[in-house]
Amino acid sequence: MTEETPGFDEKPDVPSGATPDDAEPQAASEEGAAPAGDASENAGLVAQLDQVRTALNERTADLQRLQAEYQNYRRRVERDRVAVKEVAVANLLSELLPVLDDVGRAREHGELVGGFKSVAESLETTVAKLGLQQFGKEGEPFDPTIHEALMHSYAPDVTETTCVAILQPGYRIGERTIRPARVAVAEPQPGAQTVKPAETGAEGQDASDAEDDAGTKESGGPDEG
Repeated sequence: MTEETPGFDEKPDVPSGATPDDAEPQAASEEGAAPAGDASENAGLVAQLDQVRTALNERTADLQRLQAEYQNYRRRVERDRVAVKEVAVANLLSELLPVLDDVGRAREHGELVGGFKSVAESLETTVAKLGLQQFGKEGEPFDPTIHEALMHSYAPDVTETTCVAILQPGYRIGERTIRPARVAVAEPQPGAQTVKPAETGAEGQDASDAEDDAGTKESGGPDEG
């Protein structure tokens, strides 16, 4: 029985008939195969990372789109809420317009006194806080979008269709007209022409000169000496 002598390293198996130098190329080929496997694994990881990034971008775009839709929804709801409130206030104030007309007539006739005056002033203050505005004044040009002509006449002292009397004042809330102002209008006389003051003065001077010439001719001219 043969015992292994300690202290001697075992040499790698070498095929029969081969020299130790033939074993070195085989070892080198095994070492070169390892980096090729690592490169393939890295390429797979990069592909997976690209897929994850693509999915993340898609989900981010979906969230952004949902957020934009939600913001649009909130703005639309707020706009509708304001519109509904304005319509409700306008309907309420429309029912109070006859009362305000009675208050105005009482004030014109000097009947707005005592407790009735306090109630009327409180009512006017309240509707003003709700945004009700009165409009319509005598002498302003007639505007069919805010005026309703109930009476019509001609006047020599107007140059355009003018409101000469306010029969019922108009009311609005913001840009919404609740009731147009009911007015009496006057138009310029048919065929009347507006003449500028300078032209009138020149024409008057020419007429005066013509009259002087006519008077001179009728008198036979200056007396002969």
